[in-house]
Amino acid sequence: MGLNLYKEVTMNLQLTRQNHGFEENNSSVTNAQRPLARGRDCDIFALRLRERPPEPPERLLEFFDPSPQRPLSHTTLKVIDVLLTGDLSRIRSETVADSLRVSPTTLRRRLSRDNMSYQTILDAVRRHRCEESLADDWVPGKCLAWDLSYAEVNSFHRAFRRWTGRNYSDVKLLLI
Repeated sequence: MGLNLYKEVTMNLQLTRQNHGFEENNSSVTNAQRPLARGRDCDIFALRLRERPPEPPERLLEFFDPSPQRPLSHTTLKVIDVLLTGDLSRIRSETVADSLRVSPTTLRRRLSRDNMSYQTILDAVRRHRCEESLADDWVPGKCLAWDLSYAEVNSFHRAFRRWTGRNYSDVKLLLI
């Protein structure tokens, strides 16, 4: 039994024939609008939408303290996707809640069902992005702090020490 990753969305399409003052020429080829699909008593248009956002990288899921035992909810996956692809300096929990068309309280409640919080997800995404940046080449701490939307460089250094157990300056010596 597989998961159905698509949901069916059906919209009624009503075609109206309007004469906008132009005379129809019977000898010309007519562009008769054909129905996109046939329903019982009307023309319908069916569209397939993705039900779930893309799965996050496996490495990112390792950064959560208690690793998720069951599949993450749609809301949690959407928040992770928004933070992975967006500009962290501009994205706040209220912005994400608004894009999901829910209130910030509802977002917090839905994330808590997965034993998550917005801050937990944000920290995991920051750590993931930091590892990706340092995998390519060494980046000054000031630049990484800016890219990861830390208000101060010292905040980034404390977070880096919490993630790795090492000072950023020690890692700098290893990478240069």
